[in-house]
Amino acid sequence: MVILFRSLNSALQRARQPILWIGRTYLLDVVAGALMVHAGSGFALSQGDKIVGQAVATDPATGALLSGMPVRAALFDFAGNLGRGAIPTTVMGLGLVFPFPVAAYRGWIGGIVSVDGEHKSRLRNWREASYYLGVLVLQLIPYSLAGGAGVRLGLGFLFPKGRWGYKGSKRWLTIPADGVRDVARVYVLVVPLFLVASLVEFLFA
Repeated sequence: MVILFRSLNSALQRARQPILWIGRTYLLDVVAGALMVHAGSGFALSQGDKIVGQAVATDPATGALLSGMPVRAALFDFAGNLGRGAIPTTVMGLGLVFPFPVAAYRGWIGGIVSVDGEHKSRLRNWREASYYLGVLVLQLIPYSLAGGAGVRLGLGFLFPKGRWGYKGSKRWLTIPADGVRDVARVYVLVVPLFLVASLVEFLFA
């Protein structure tokens, strides 16, 4: 356990800056989205309604929740966040820039849903605000970790010499093996964080 903790800490330290870059992107666009809907932006409000409507119609997690199965809904949400969200974003990190527009859009969505279906602020009382902000933070932390780990791997892949290189690392299909191991270590944290986020979102909805 101590060895695992140390290796995870080392991986996080190596990826610290890219994780912060991704995290700031999320945060800025959450704030931008929230400001837009609270200012009454028709475009942002209509996009929020469209996204929620699509979720009700097609998202298995939302369908399970409406059917009275919150645990199943949480597991569907967890699988979606990890399989369709985090892992592709990590892989995109090999191209360095690609995770950033994804993070910006995902953060913006997180901001525009700060109002409910009646376009009333979720921040108007402490219970709803705590739920909304808690779920948002619990989701954006693992997304930032996953995206930042991917960008760090991409930096090591594209710039093998200098500060971003994994010195002395073997390469697997031209990708630095030590960088891949770092991504795996970060995912030891990412996976349970996504699970906790989904459980909180659907069990306390």
